[in-house]
Amino acid sequence: MENAKILLVDDEEDFAKNMKKLLENRGHAVTIVNSGEGAVSALSDGGGYDFMILDLKMPGMNGLATLNEMKKRNLKIQTLVLTGHGDIGTALEALKLGSCDYLTKPCEIDELEAKLDELWMKNNGKKSSMMGKLLNRN
Repeated sequence: MENAKILLVDDEEDFAKNMKKLLENRGHAVTIVNSGEGAVSALSDGGGYDFMILDLKMPGMNGLATLNEMKKRNLKIQTLVLTGHGDIGTALEALKLGSCDYLTKPCEIDELEAKLDELWMKNNGKKSSMMGKLLNRN
């Protein structure tokens, strides 16, 4: 998968810049925001993102609060939680709030790319299946 539009939400500036560079080297367009509030704003503005990579531990609106706010506002995007401060409880809560998957830092770029590929295929498969059903009605 190439050319995905990714919203990267992480308050650790150096990590976010490095991750952006790695993802851009693989053909993706990456926008960084450093807070949950910034993520909700970017998604509300209709940025056309394919994925959001979300950290959990951030000042202000943390990752779980961000997922909760997105759910309240019906902002839907395939979200991958990537955090250095996770445990099984936060993983389950993130999944319950709408995250598609959960990885811990440090994470190899190949592992992250594989997860994004998996989500891309699931999403595009659903779209293709739905389109096929619509076309077969006529």
